[in-house]
Amino acid sequence: MKKLLMSVAVLATAVFANAQTPADFVPYKSTKLRLPSVPLVVSDPYFSIWSPYDKLNDGDTRHWTNDEKPLEGLLRVDGKTYRFMGSKERSLLESIVPMADEAEWKAMYTRTNPGAGWEKPDFNASGWKEGTAAFGSPELSNVRTHWSEQNSDLYVRRSVELTADDLNNDLYLVYSHDDVFEIFINGTSVAKTGETWREGVKLHLSDDVKKLLKPGKNVIAAHCHNTTGGAYTDFGLFKNLAVSNANILQAEQKSVSVLATSTYYTFVCGPVELDVVFTAPMLINDYDLLSMPINYISYQVRSTDKKTHDVQFYLSANPLQGVNKSSQPTVSSTVIKNGVKYLKTGTVDQPILAKKGDGICIDWGYFYMPNVNGNVSLSAENKIKDAFLSTGELPESEEVVVCRKPSQMPTLAYVHNFGNVTTASSFTMLGYDEIQDIEYMYERYKGYWAHGGKVTIFDAFDRLKNSYSELMAKCREFDKMIYDDGLKAGDVKYAEILSGSYRHVIAAHKLFEDKDGNLLFFSKENNSNGCVNTVDLTYPEAPLFLVYNPDLQKAMMTSIFDYSYSGRWTKPFAAHDLGTYPIANGQVYGGDMPLEEAGNMITLAAMIAKIEGNTKYVDKYWNILKMWTDYLVENGQDPANQLCTDDFAGHWAHNCNLSIKAIMGVAGFAEMARIKGDAATADKYMNKAKEMAAKWEKDAREDDHYRLAFDRENTWSQKYNMVWDKLWNINIFPNDAMQREIKYYLKMQNRYGLPLDSRKDYTKNDWIMWTAAMAPNNKTFLKFVHPVYDYINETESRVPISDWYDTKTGLMTGFKARSVIGGFWMKVLADKLAEKK
Repeated sequence: MKKLLMSVAVLATAVFANAQTPADFVPYKSTKLRLPSVPLVVSDPYFSIWSPYDKLNDGDTRHWTNDEKPLEGLLRVDGKTYRFMGSKERSLLESIVPMADEAEWKAMYTRTNPGAGWEKPDFNASGWKEGTAAFGSPELSNVRTHWSEQNSDLYVRRSVELTADDLNNDLYLVYSHDDVFEIFINGTSVAKTGETWREGVKLHLSDDVKKLLKPGKNVIAAHCHNTTGGAYTDFGLFKNLAVSNANILQAEQKSVSVLATSTYYTFVCGPVELDVVFTAPMLINDYDLLSMPINYISYQVRSTDKKTHDVQFYLSANPLQGVNKSSQPTVSSTVIKNGVKYLKTGTVDQPILAKKGDGICIDWGYFYMPNVNGNVSLSAENKIKDAFLSTGELPESEEVVVCRKPSQMPTLAYVHNFGNVTTASSFTMLGYDEIQDIEYMYERYKGYWAHGGKVTIFDAFDRLKNSYSELMAKCREFDKMIYDDGLKAGDVKYAEILSGSYRHVIAAHKLFEDKDGNLLFFSKENNSNGCVNTVDLTYPEAPLFLVYNPDLQKAMMTSIFDYSYSGRWTKPFAAHDLGTYPIANGQVYGGDMPLEEAGNMITLAAMIAKIEGNTKYVDKYWNILKMWTDYLVENGQDPANQLCTDDFAGHWAHNCNLSIKAIMGVAGFAEMARIKGDAATADKYMNKAKEMAAKWEKDAREDDHYRLAFDRENTWSQKYNMVWDKLWNINIFPNDAMQREIKYYLKMQNRYGLPLDSRKDYTKNDWIMWTAAMAPNNKTFLKFVHPVYDYINETESRVPISDWYDTKTGLMTGFKARSVIGGFWMKVLADKLAEKK
């Protein structure tokens, strides 16, 4: 009977494999752009796994927050095993000196500079205070001693007792910090970070570093400097329980290409080459696929010596996929649905929609690994690894594993046994069911794909399994469209930027339908404050959606309109946000952006009306649009001291770019009125916009450019809001203002792009792409694009593309994984609109 079942399994594998084609493993175009972090398995702000390395086997895969979400990939060839994905330093850590998520440890601390030698074991710290870890901003995890002032310092001395047995272990120093951090062992510096913030950094102690520790009393000391925003310090010492994997060889990575829906890798594993393709079938016009939290992993082996080889493919994960903190208790189990066996893992507590905020991972719902085209097993890491390395098979699976310590976490493993082959291929899938995805106006919703609960995660897996060939072909066509549009609008480098950015943008959203049937597409303001459906993210990311699916642009805007229409938002301008992701019950942002958000909403509504040739979408909200426009007329000529979307730069009164936004909003309302057939209203507001623009040009002018603020001499800034004047072909800014700015910008560029304004060397690359679209020709456009390409290609900040970075150093200033880089498509939008004229 067992042999019969195995035969059926092999037959099923063959059927699925035969559905594959060679094209499934060859990118439409090979790409050279080295992304600072490569998208692997991505769906939404929570189910999001990346590789921040040049090589997939240089380290563990991670969530965009940098939390470990480890996937490991191995290929066994003729009894030898090669690692193609994951870190060669596998760790299963148990605390010797715990961190604050496990115990309320105490230490001596001071907030003032203690002078030389403070980190040494014999330093007299009698004047210091005793505090309980973690130390930092009160809103951060496990903080028990508050410290949050900007440009301030914290010095911590922690005395720990160690035994000789402790020191015989494979040791890791683990630390979390925000911002600049240095840590010492018995007076010797062992890590120094520079200005960044990281959580759970694992420092493997070499034999030389371990010698700094001794049996008895030791002092681990840390200094952290908070620049701005959150502050944090926590650290501990851990032993590694994982069995050494010294007998696993490193696969040689030959290539990686990143296209819109798929990432393609090729590795050399002895006499066999391995192709691995990670595909998120997030097709922009298929809402089920766009929202479905399941990705494909396709794999192919090819003999390079024309001989047959005995080959087994291995993929594994662990319960870290379903937790916010590694200390959370988890339950993993096996489930059989529709004849498919799934490994399932998540937290024991399942606090559904209980957490909101930035920089966090989901700790409700379940991660799934099915046995599609292979076998799966849930067991201890060492037991699974021993079985695979020795036999190419998996041990018998456990049914349920509950663990309450990270060191007890099981492994969820998948194996496909190709047997003796020269060339063969197959695929599998990974998925995540959040159970409830978002709360909007006090109603809870699942993602669009679930259709109100009528479709289960198992139904979704079945659909993707049975549609593999069809969907992979569609993804390839979509990749081609994105690449070719970029090539046509710019060049190969621009095409590669767009190809590497698509999944990044989509995966920062959640698509669902509310109880009234409205399609809603909410962004999370990743790494900037965690707000949900922020209007000044909706605005910069708009070009991607205006090009390919304006209905998704509406799906970001409808809830903001309805917020005012319902009376819940009563101010004469648009709201900034709807809450903190994933809770969208109303604005939480502390400072309004009156001109910014009103101008954003009106301008985008006007663009949608122009694309569709009617005002049907906004007719319901016409009175609201008029109220917002009148606010712009009254307050937008010379803005008061208020925030704009570049709020991180501080807010100056008399902001010239913000004034442009108001002017374009007024012009946008006029354009909508004309489309609506109301010529009198159109003329009234367009004349006002022209009047405002003429005054702007006179008041902002300073020789060969225009100022950052009307009253600030010797300043300048990017006037990216002016791009709509070109796209709409209304030319309301006189005296060739746009091209005067472009010529000036070319003189102000640094190695990695055009600064945002004259105050700092940092920039926003979404705005650079908007500004570049104002260029008079393709040659000039590319002069702005190529430095952005170089930044993405060369930055040492290994995160999903940061939109806020230093144009001289190429280092991230802040922000990562944000949807705003949808703005990279502005030139594509401009060209497609020009083609229609």
